[in-house]
Amino acid sequence: MLKRLETHHMIAVKWLALPKRGGKTMDEIAEECGVSRRAVYDWIKDPLFDRELKKEIIRQTTARLPEVMDSLTDAVIKEHNAAAAKLLLQVNGMLTDKVEVENKGTSEPDLDALAARLRALKESKREVDG
Repeated sequence: MLKRLETHHMIAVKWLALPKRGGKTMDEIAEECGVSRRAVYDWIKDPLFDRELKKEIIRQTTARLPEVMDSLTDAVIKEHNAAAAKLLLQVNGMLTDKVEVENKGTSEPDLDALAARLRALKESKREVDG
């Protein structure tokens, strides 16, 4: 397990974070780092390296978010894409999965009615189970 990331690790992170690894093979990335291909694969499994790789991917993709949002908007408008519309509204805080329930009845539940309903459900289950 890595204790800290060295220069050769960061070189690998930069290449691995690029789309399609910047056109490089794993062998070429390993060569740039001065290590074996196996070493790069081992680094990818390391939690410290993995965290840094994910951070770099986020740094690189954040700059393209305006393009993504523009494409998403186009999909909603041009393709009448409901899933894209939902995502666009959620991203902009205009749609949530939050459900609010308002109790308009009495503050105390009717325990006798609940108990009767529970008995009826148990009885119908027994009949179904045979």
